[in-house]
Amino acid sequence: MMNPQIEKVVKVTTVVATTVVSYFLLTADYGPEPNALDPIRERILSAQDSVKEFIFPSKKRPDK
Repeated sequence: MMNPQIEKVVKVTTVVATTVVSYFLLTADYGPEPNALDPIRERILSAQDSVKEFIFPSKKRPDK
């Protein structure tokens, strides 16, 4: 029997991996054409940009 913490990590990883693979398989069918998955792609890119900005903050400061 597996450790409950390890089992939880495995389950979460499986769900995330399945979701990502499904997204890529669906978008591969459409190519660059606009489709119903565009809002999802935009949210993923926005989250990616937010994480990058958090880890590597820009050196620009707003003028006050």
